Amino acid sequence: MEQFTFEELSVGHVIDGPSVSVTEEMIEEFAEASLDYNALHLDQQFMEKDFGKTKFRGVIAHGMMTFSIMTRMMTDWLWPLRRIHRRMETRWLKPVYPGDNITATATIIQKKETLKGKWLLFNLEVKNQNGELVASGQSMAECPERS
Repeated sequence: MEQFTFEELSVGHVIDGPSVSVTEEMIEEFAEASLDYNALHLDQQFMEKDFGKTKFRGVIAHGMMTFSIMTRMMTDWLWPLRRIHRRMETRWLKPVYPGDNITATATIIQKKETLKGKWLLFNLEVKNQNGELVASGQSMAECPERS
């Protein structure tokens, strides 16, 4: 685990998150855990329908599953450093399908010191195995003084 003080971190520092191979079983388990049984995630026949301008190859992973991978990346990096994940905003840009391998990264884009604390702002990206951006966002972390 990398150990950095706030002062040692710089804009441009990249955090490599997990790579996750998405399976139908994983999507089904996420549906069970989240109680989100939308046909988009579970019914192959439903996904063969015409959705107007949007055409899917089949069932898709829950957007919140991609969100959870971003959250895991941030907390896995922040928590051991005794930093606090305060905010995350995301956008889903492309569907994630069973068989996709998605990888999350975060890049520090701003460091800020206020009277109330030290803060890091991150750009987030999740890409599939083809390098296509499937989700993006921003996240903020608080870096309290160590005791």
